[in-house]
Amino acid sequence: MESNYHTLKRVDNQLLVITHLSQMLTYVTGFGGLIVPLILWLTQKDKVEGMDEHGKEIVNFQLSLIVYCIICIPLIFVVGLGILGFIILAIFAFIFPIINAIKVSNGESFNYPLTIRFIS
Repeated sequence: MESNYHTLKRVDNQLLVITHLSQMLTYVTGFGGLIVPLILWLTQKDKVEGMDEHGKEIVNFQLSLIVYCIICIPLIFVVGLGILGFIILAIFAFIFPIINAIKVSNGESFNYPLTIRFIS
C-alpha cells in the first residue's frame, strides 16, 4: 500500500510572500532578485501549494526586467529614452513585488505587468 504523503502539498502563504519579497535583494546585492526566487521555486514547487505558479511568474518577471534593461542601454543615445526606461523599470521592480506580496498574504490573485512568458 503506497502512501499519498508525498503527493500532498502544504499551504505556506508566508513562504510565497517571502518569495515575492526576495526580489528586493536586487537592490542589496544587484542580482539576488532572480537567484533567490529561482532557488525557492525550484526547491519548493512540489512541496508548497501555489509555489509553481508564483515561482514561474516571478522568474518570468525578473527575466523580462533583464531584457527590458538590455533594450534600454542603446536607447540612452536616443534622446535619453533609455534613462527614462531605467527609471520606469526600477519603479516597477520595486513596487510590484511589494504589491503582489500583500495580495498573496491576503489570498488575492497577483499580477506582474509587462511580463514576457519565458517559462509557462
